Amino acid sequence: MGKIIAIVNQKGGVGKTTTSMNLSASLAAYEKSVLLVDCDPQANASSGMGVDTSKVETSIYNCIIDNVDVREAIYTTEIDGLDIIPSHIDLVGAEIEMLEVKDRERVLSRMLTPLKNEYDYIIIDCSPSLGLITVNALTASDSVIIPVQCEYFALEGISQLLNTIKIIKSRLNPVLEIEGFLLTMYDSRLRLANLIYDEVKRHFQELVFDTVIQRNVKLSEAPSHGLPVLLYDADAIGTKNHLALANEIIEKNK
Repeated sequence: MGKIIAIVNQKGGVGKTTTSMNLSASLAAYEKSVLLVDCDPQANASSGMGVDTSKVETSIYNCIIDNVDVREAIYTTEIDGLDIIPSHIDLVGAEIEMLEVKDRERVLSRMLTPLKNEYDYIIIDCSPSLGLITVNALTASDSVIIPVQCEYFALEGISQLLNTIKIIKSRLNPVLEIEGFLLTMYDSRLRLANLIYDEVKRHFQELVFDTVIQRNVKLSEAPSHGLPVLLYDADAIGTKNHLALANEIIEKNK
């Protein structure tokens, strides 16, 4: 039985999509079967994995709004064992279209739960909001990874996110847990980065991953080539960081 993990933070630019793509690729490199679900209307995870979003016939939007069979939206990637359900800009309006849907918070859960028998891990890349699609992702998930950038205002909004997780756990998804807080964009030379690292560790203790994602040029460049960093530069520090993160998650979930 597979595990569904949502990558969530309503702050933009904290590394959600980078984490989603590269964690998925790294889990597949450890010979796990992985499905990456792009739930962000910007579809950056889709294009970053080499999907031409302008040519996608069936996206997550069609599954949510038109009740298309989710299997019709699964595309393969260049990495063995890694599939993707791409997003589409139409997803922007999906939350309004879903208002009339019965049990609308569980649409994604009904769609993805049957796939847990087919994949070891299902990773959901969420948009930078706490809207209905993100609520759907949290309701469908077993756990949550919260990326926290090592920059000023890093912890701003975290209490709001934790409160949302608490509400969803109590009302919609009692099994939801925090997989971990992931420190991203870390530069050990910066005093601020080290202060934030210490602060996050002090606040959340054992919930913080041992692995830290360091600032890395190759990691930033890879998506423009439609590749996870693992395929773009196998020796990059970003590759090593995400492989370490994947290993940490696999060990934790044994």
